[in-house]
Amino acid sequence: MLFAYRLVDRRLERMGPSADLREAIWVDLYRPQPEQAAKVAEQLGIEVPTLADMEEIEISNRLYRENGNDFMTAILPGQLPDGAQLSGPVTFILTPERLVTVRHHAPRPFETFSARADRSSTGCATHLRLFLGLVEEIVSRLADLLEATGRALDTIAARVYAGSSEPLTPAELEEALRAVGRQGEVLARVRLGLLTTERMLSVFGLWMEERKDLGLKGFVKTLMRDMQALEVHVDFLSGRVGLATDTTLGMVNLSQNQTVRIVSVVAVLFLPPTLIGTVYGMNFHNMPELDWPWGYPMALVLMVLSAVLSWAYFKWRGWL
Repeated sequence: MLFAYRLVDRRLERMGPSADLREAIWVDLYRPQPEQAAKVAEQLGIEVPTLADMEEIEISNRLYRENGNDFMTAILPGQLPDGAQLSGPVTFILTPERLVTVRHHAPRPFETFSARADRSSTGCATHLRLFLGLVEEIVSRLADLLEATGRALDTIAARVYAGSSEPLTPAELEEALRAVGRQGEVLARVRLGLLTTERMLSVFGLWMEERKDLGLKGFVKTLMRDMQALEVHVDFLSGRVGLATDTTLGMVNLSQNQTVRIVSVVAVLFLPPTLIGTVYGMNFHNMPELDWPWGYPMALVLMVLSAVLSWAYFKWRGWL
């Protein structure tokens, strides 16, 4: 899909599918088809990078200049059309007149920014301000994801850490581990987004100085400080994820130990009666108890008494 926006009264307005892209200030390519990439190449003279090109990890493939245009790629969290969450590359192309973005998944800022571009800190009077406003929206989205992760960890901690007369069931502990793992995946995607966006913005700051666009330098520094603060918050939440994982695994071990202890105690309780039964079950010829009238009841009483005494001893020692 191809979305093109032009500037009308300092606000972004969606252009029609047949509009001339040379009138656009922002061209957003989402899972571009060959004919859409060809249209961009024909009207704007930009060779749209393929998904394979965007996924290259070399810096020379993610941050470079070509024919007077700046190509910058960041890895951002988003979702596929089927709803699957993932981190994917997004390429920002800055030409002397406009911003072009290429993506193959749907980060939420690209769906919300067009309606609020004029309310961003930088506004959208130029394509450079539009780019910084979009980056600001991305950083805000990453901060929202961190806030949601913090709330999810609070809920998990309240359930796992809280003392209760009813211990968590194995199914509840398993679900808690899955929930913690999901939050860990979210943090990993946010961390990757922050690192790649920060690198992209630092390079943009250097290229901006060459263009003499020093009026936006303060906005770049502010965004860099925001991302550095979020990186510290990611480290804090990562520590919480590790603690929650260790605690939940400890609860699982305690639950397993409790089950093993119960089985062990039951086995020990039946050990003395089993020993007595085994002794009197031997087929020796000279066993005086075989001829006693009360021999069988005596053996039963001995087995019950040995089990009761074992139970009383365990209870006295606090093992039950």
